Amino acid sequence: MFIGHWAPAIAVAARRPAPAIGTLFIAAQLVDWAFFALLLTGTEHMRFSPGISAMNPMDLYHMPYTHSLLGSLIFAAGFAGLLLAVTRDRAAALLGGAVVLSHWFLDLLVHVPDLTLAGSPPKLGLGLWNHPAIEMPLELGLTVGALWLYSRARRPSMLRVGVLAAVLLALQAINWFGPVEPEVTAGTSLLAFFAFGLATAAAWWMGNSAKAI
Repeated sequence: MFIGHWAPAIAVAARRPAPAIGTLFIAAQLVDWAFFALLLTGTEHMRFSPGISAMNPMDLYHMPYTHSLLGSLIFAAGFAGLLLAVTRDRAAALLGGAVVLSHWFLDLLVHVPDLTLAGSPPKLGLGLWNHPAIEMPLELGLTVGALWLYSRARRPSMLRVGVLAAVLLALQAINWFGPVEPEVTAGTSLLAFFAFGLATAAAWWMGNSAKAI
């Protein structure tokens, strides 16, 4: 799951009293922002192993802090607490935390078993990455459906919706069809940060044109 992680952010942003869509884009990928930061420090680990699944060559063999259910709950609670402190809006804070937590459950659908409940085995994952005919339309459908809901509710500039959709589709195409890196380097994390930041900036720009709720 890649751009599909932003589908809950887009759908939640369509309704009051959600936080701004740019904030929710950060929430949706918060655990991956953290994972790639911890990858830089050597705290969590991955390697490229072509063939480990039909669609994704990443062997995510050690990520107990970011991609355990417990870790995701902690990130969600921390994000919700930060939102509550800034906005004083309990409902918005809970929605933001829920978007953070959605990341783990969406990953559970597609990952080969590499997720945990609390950082140690058993490792979990339903493995839709091994079934492209299911995973690809699912990911695109979630994202396009969420954009439709947002556009219908918030009436943003359709040009800006189109730009966000184009950015997301381009990033997904690179994720699915781009070349596989030979090894994990600092550039692996920097590329992920660039992709997350680009999508978030495009979502923020689109949200600035939306009708207030």
